[in-house]
Amino acid sequence: MPKRSAPLGTRSSTSTSELPSAARPASATGPVGPAAALAERLGLPVRDLELLEQALVHSSWLHEHRDAARGHNERLEFLGDVVVNMAISEALYEAHPSDDEGLLSTRRASIVSTTGLARLAGRIDLGALILLGEGEAQRGGRRRPSLLASAFEAVAGALYLDLGWERTRLWLVELAEPELSNDSPGVSLKSPKSRLQEHTQRRTGLRPEYRIIAASGPDHEKLFRIEVWIEGRPLGVGEGPSRRTAETAAATRALEELRRERAAATSTAAATGEEVAAPSAPSMAIDEIAEIFSEPAVASRTRAPSRRTRG
Repeated sequence: MPKRSAPLGTRSSTSTSELPSAARPASATGPVGPAAALAERLGLPVRDLELLEQALVHSSWLHEHRDAARGHNERLEFLGDVVVNMAISEALYEAHPSDDEGLLSTRRASIVSTTGLARLAGRIDLGALILLGEGEAQRGGRRRPSLLASAFEAVAGALYLDLGWERTRLWLVELAEPELSNDSPGVSLKSPKSRLQEHTQRRTGLRPEYRIIAASGPDHEKLFRIEVWIEGRPLGVGEGPSRRTAETAAATRALEELRRERAAATSTAAATGEEVAAPSAPSMAIDEIAEIFSEPAVASRTRAPSRRTRG
């Protein structure tokens, strides 16, 4: 087990106005700090509350409170990444005995991607307990998927060190049970952006082009409006607080438009007795085509086998 750093020093009560009362350091709120609140929320017999609280410390908070904590949560995130991957991989292996390696990898990616981990973090309302610097909090850090995913991995790392593998594994498996038991086909587990890109690359060999139409609002409340172009024409527009969110929304609209176009072409062909050209390479199976244009069961970003893809 890695050697832990020195215990917490005297905590500062400054620069906590942006945090919910439950997410402030213990000295600022009395005996119930964020770690104790999280432990109670999880229903786990946490013994090392200082370690769990470190999992909630973002680097921006530590920068403003240099002597108030062991450190930020990035080392615990490093460890938790492996813990989460192992727990989810093992659970998927047991739950889907007929899946090959490729489909198991796709299922895992849909759970342990940034989007997937942020979803798990939302189930325990983790964002309300993360210790953030004032600037990061004002920029909407508590709702940012990448920050939520990182904090979730850090919590998993802290629980592993404190409670051990089996207790932590059981907690992760129970929390992710809806995704683990999802029997949707592989393509429908992919994000709208991935599915749209696969369609365009099979059809033309090109990738969708995302263009920023507008970016309005102050830095901490930015709103992006993005349009996706395919084969020289705009096919969908999306909005969101980040480029990634807006691009995902635009890709979703584009897939909806492609579905409508395909349905219209099918209807016209049925009326005239003509055959509908497949929207992809001739070698592509009909069920694959249907999956590409179906609604995604779980939105995700592709993840590398060991470290979560960022950016």
